Amino acid sequence: MMRFALRSRSPLGVVGFLVVMELGSGMLQGWFSPLLAAIGQQFSISASSLNWVNAMYMLVTVACVPILAKLGDMFGHKRLLVAAAALVAAGSLVVALAPTFELFLLGRALQAPLAAFLPLEFAIVRSRDAKSASRNIGVLVGALTLGAAVGSLASGLLYASTQNLNVVLLSPAIFIALCVPVVIFLVPETTVRKKGRIDWAGAILLTAGLLATLTGISNGGAWGWLEARTLSLVLGGVAVLTLWVFVERRVENPLVDLSMLAKSGIGLPIVVSALFGAQTYGGQTASFLWLLSDPTREGYGLGLPPAAAGAIIVLYAIAAFAGTLLGERLARRVTPPRAVALAGVVAGASFALMIIFSGSAAMFIAWMALGGLSAGVLLAVLPSIVVRNAPADSVGIASALFNTARTAAGAAAGAIFALVMSLFVTTRSVEGSTAVSSTPLSFFAVWGICLAISLALSTLALRMRVAREPDTDETSTAEPIEER
Repeated sequence: MMRFALRSRSPLGVVGFLVVMELGSGMLQGWFSPLLAAIGQQFSISASSLNWVNAMYMLVTVACVPILAKLGDMFGHKRLLVAAAALVAAGSLVVALAPTFELFLLGRALQAPLAAFLPLEFAIVRSRDAKSASRNIGVLVGALTLGAAVGSLASGLLYASTQNLNVVLLSPAIFIALCVPVVIFLVPETTVRKKGRIDWAGAILLTAGLLATLTGISNGGAWGWLEARTLSLVLGGVAVLTLWVFVERRVENPLVDLSMLAKSGIGLPIVVSALFGAQTYGGQTASFLWLLSDPTREGYGLGLPPAAAGAIIVLYAIAAFAGTLLGERLARRVTPPRAVALAGVVAGASFALMIIFSGSAAMFIAWMALGGLSAGVLLAVLPSIVVRNAPADSVGIASALFNTARTAAGAAAGAIFALVMSLFVTTRSVEGSTAVSSTPLSFFAVWGICLAISLALSTLALRMRVAREPDTDETSTAEPIEER
């Protein structure tokens, strides 16, 4: 009976359930930005401490996603998706009811498995229908992107109407909690398993190395790049990651099969993903800061009102959503590597046009939206290449490495771009006192670097190889695993 139930679920229905989860995942990821000021007031913390609201989530994400995905390859992607959703629901409840900021950050750490949803879902959709996996991946990524826009807008509107932060934060907790039984009863388990034991040494080394390196880079601007703690964390993290590579090459069942990255054609798409994360997420802060800064006071910017920020975020997200819908069609027409290369060229053009038209708000926003469109194409096409190239028993970990590379590179680029901007400053007189502020050249330097990264991305994309799309479903010959 269980075997019949697993076979009877259509791939389209399974994707539909997962789309609902990704809408919720996107909403939760976009939920906090409009609430940062209210969070600071509720817990009476400084603006600098508020950085930990997102930093805590990002750091734990980088650490936990590869491990959860690897466990999914070994023990079942649905099983780990249920566990991840339960952890996120528990974390969201802690966030909503936390009496102190320390417990609030604990809740944010528990929400980090949210980023494991996509890698686990990618494995599920490939297992159910390998032939249409690329299209389904685009749909899932599109749902995530759209959900982020809806979340940013909804949380701000809900707080404006209730003025109750606990109620606003409780809403996503309820939604994610409802997703748990949906996955348990309506999403089938995958059938292929990665054999072997859990590589705990590799997991610990990778986690420690990534956390140390990213913590040092993220705080380098505030602490000082030559400060002992910054250098200790960055250099120590790099040393640990080097040791991790040494260990992974010698253990029988590594957390990450490094030879797989080269032989299966996954390594280069992951490098391209890191470049994508660096130019997209690293450059966003400078772009939004330029839009909202008052040129009469700061000497740069377009002086848009703060209320416009939410609308611009939604516009960017809608453009990215449109790009995810376009990505799969474009890949089929010109091949996936050429689609990625074309998106990289468009991203580079958007940065160039932002520099040229930096004095016009309408044109600047339009070129930002063009960048959002290219980002959507990359978000849809790159993971489909990784999933298609990955061995059937390693889809989870391959997808997790793709996500982790993008996230880590984005976080590192944000800190490095802050250093770049600090190199182009001037002393200005503001209301009778002198102040050091950025110059337009500092923004142009960041966008120029992003342009160069985009072109490098395009060049590498043309060297990617893509496995042949299967003629039949992989699941047609796979024997379902009985639930026990």
